Amino acid sequence: MQVVIKKVAVLSCLNEFILPIRVYYEDTDAGGIVYHANYLKFMERARTEWLRSFGVEQDTLAQQGFLFVLSQLSINYRKPALFNEQIYVSAMLTECQKASMLFTQQVWRQNSDNARELLADASVKVVCITQDTRRPTPLPPAIRNLIP
Repeated sequence: MQVVIKKVAVLSCLNEFILPIRVYYEDTDAGGIVYHANYLKFMERARTEWLRSFGVEQDTLAQQGFLFVLSQLSINYRKPALFNEQIYVSAMLTECQKASMLFTQQVWRQNSDNARELLADASVKVVCITQDTRRPTPLPPAIRNLIP
């Protein structure tokens, strides 16, 4: 699989969405290592930008009464990301059900051989709920129509 990294984000041939992120000092602890919770923030941004790449805005969905909540998360921290590094966060939709989406996500840096050096990977299940009842509801057509 060949992945082309651009300034914003791109889709590869496997529909993997990739978001480049620069690690800022605010993302790290005193030792310059990315704080563990920030990986989750980076992954959230990638999922949000994945939706945005299809012209779907979460605030518009919220105005229509649809919200997304994280219902399951499994993450593996493999190597630390460091201050001022350029890292990449991917989001790939791997399963879609009536009211939920399962994403496989990775955080990596490119090593000197231009290969991915995996820093963290996760499985993330997101459920669509209604704004008024906070109960699961079918995915809105704006998202359902994206999925073959």
